Amino acid sequence: MMIGAFELQEPLPELRDPHVFAMIRPWVDVGSVGTLTLNRLERYLGSRELGRLHRPGEFFDFTRYRPSMRLVENERRVRIPNSIIRYATTENGPDYLFFHLREPHSNSETYTESILQVVESFNVKRYCRLGAMYDAVPHTRPLLVTGSLGAVPQLRPVPNLKLRGSTYQGPTTIMNLVSDGIERMEIEAINFMVHLPQYVQLDEDYNGTARMIEVLSSVYSEIPADLAPTRRGQRQYRELNAAVERNSDLQGLIRQMEDYYDTNEAEAPVSGESSEESADAVALSPEIEQFLSELGEEFGQREE
Repeated sequence: MMIGAFELQEPLPELRDPHVFAMIRPWVDVGSVGTLTLNRLERYLGSRELGRLHRPGEFFDFTRYRPSMRLVENERRVRIPNSIIRYATTENGPDYLFFHLREPHSNSETYTESILQVVESFNVKRYCRLGAMYDAVPHTRPLLVTGSLGAVPQLRPVPNLKLRGSTYQGPTTIMNLVSDGIERMEIEAINFMVHLPQYVQLDEDYNGTARMIEVLSSVYSEIPADLAPTRRGQRQYRELNAAVERNSDLQGLIRQMEDYYDTNEAEAPVSGESSEESADAVALSPEIEQFLSELGEEFGQREE
């Protein structure tokens, strides 16, 4: 069955008061925090695929989102990047939709309208966008999370969570057309953004993922806080501590960030800004950039 540009599997599931968890790659998915969070929630809740774009090439440039080659039972198969929707049902509701979205390169209005058509077709009650951005924050302090809840109640307080409305003006992503549509449809909208240290860029930041799940568990009683990969994230950052000890310039930069964090925590950029839009971005010297590049390769080899 086609809903907009999405081909959904039939028969369509009957979902009760569904909530959407959405991530947008690569715009606000640094450290793969949004992707990792959705993957963990899906495994925990037992999700199944609902559908994907029928012809993703109408929206994506495959020289920028590269297809990948995989061996399946000794046969070479091409895996094409796509936007995928999954769903999970619960005993008493609400049920859930998981939107793994990519930022489009063409036909953007058709793409965003198709997402909204899916939302409308399933009578979605709440839309929750998850993500992460790079910021001038130290890895030696609890990761900051910003976002908004509107009228949605919080079950328990979470430290280092700053709730506020966005006042950002300037360049943004076309995907905000989805947010505008959600508002026009009078659907509950919430969002959370984890702020990650910009001086180290992990492909998969489990500390950021743990913080996101911690925040979600303060809003959703069915999401346990111990679902977060806390130990794996702590191990990553401990290894980072050892690596930082080899670079005195980076140590000085981190001390400056610690001072700023401790005295001006309330001045963190609001959710919705990308790393390029953050007014507090810190320029890194070529020497530190080279060090971080080598550090990233080292982490990548360990994760493999």
